[in-house]
Amino acid sequence: MLIKQFAQILNSKISTNELNLSTYVSTENMLANFGGVCISAGVPAGKCTEFHKQDILISNIRPYFKKFWFASFNGGCSNDVLAIRTDKRCLPRYLYYALCSNKFVDLYVASCKGTKMPRGNKDVLLNYNLELPELPTQQHIVDIIQTLFLVCLLLYL
Repeated sequence: MLIKQFAQILNSKISTNELNLSTYVSTENMLANFGGVCISAGVPAGKCTEFHKQDILISNIRPYFKKFWFASFNGGCSNDVLAIRTDKRCLPRYLYYALCSNKFVDLYVASCKGTKMPRGNKDVLLNYNLELPELPTQQHIVDIIQTLFLVCLLLYL
């Protein structure tokens, strides 16, 4: 099933006056290799894209840095960050893990336009074909991935 059939790129705006250094996300404070986010160095004036906890954020500039984040709080993000929300047919974390796959990242990076600050192609994201099993199966897959992640984390502590 194409991602655009069960998820959307958000475009609702929030005033940056409602945000702070901890709730604003830009490409600068997203960490590479799916590392999450850190505190922002600043919040610009104006409006930005609003996101909610459990949305998926992807830096659309130089996506080869793999700055993808599963939101753990509500906030706002710069226009260079895509905020994605699933509908009730897809678990947000299931889509997040699928987007973190080498298969998707390689395809998305290959779609980039520009040389100095290459940008990913939103149509490639929205038209990416993903198997969408029933919710219990999605949850089972998410549970397995999270367990493997925890095991790997414990091995490196």
